Amino acid sequence: MALFVTFACFIILSTSFTTIHGLFSEQSPLSLSAIRMEKLTRLHFYFHDIQGGQNPTALRILGPPNKSVGSFGTTFITDDPLTEKPEASSKLVGRAQGIYAFASQHDSGLLMVLNFAFIEGMYNGSTLSILGRNPFMDTMREMPIVGGSGAFRYARGYALARTFSFNPKTGDAVVQYNVSVLHY
Repeated sequence: MALFVTFACFIILSTSFTTIHGLFSEQSPLSLSAIRMEKLTRLHFYFHDIQGGQNPTALRILGPPNKSVGSFGTTFITDDPLTEKPEASSKLVGRAQGIYAFASQHDSGLLMVLNFAFIEGMYNGSTLSILGRNPFMDTMREMPIVGGSGAFRYARGYALARTFSFNPKTGDAVVQYNVSVLHY
C-alpha cells in the first residue's frame, strides 16, 4: 500500500510541472536532414555613446555615494546608435541597449550588459547579447557574446572594441566594433 501511495504522489507531483505539450522536458531525435550547420558571421559597426548635448543616448542613473571611491559604482543606461561608418550621419544598422557600470575600484573596468538590436538587412529584428568586462582605457578590448535571438539564436562569440574617438569634456565616444559570432 505504501508503495502505491508513493507512486501515486510521484505521478501527481511529476504532472504538476508541465509545458504546452504536457511534459516538463522532452528530447526529439534529430534526423540528419534536420541538423542545421553552424555559421560564423563577422560584423563591423560603430557604437555612438553620447552623454552630452540635447539628445544623449547614455544617461547616468546611479553614482557613487561619495567622492572617496572615484567613479566606482557609476551606472549608465544606454540606447546608443550603431552605424556602418564612424560618422553619426552614416547608415543606422541597429542600437546598443542596456547598462554599463564602473565595476573596478583599481583600474578602468566597466561591466557591460548590452543587447545589440539590429534593424537592417538580413539581421533585422535579431539581437546579440554582451555580458562582460570592458577595460575601456585599453587600446583593444575583447568582450564575450553570450547569446542572441532571431538569426543569432544560440549565438556565442566575441566582440573586439577599439575607441575611434573620445571627447573628455562631454564623455561622448565612438567605438569601433568587430564581432565574430557562431550561430545556427
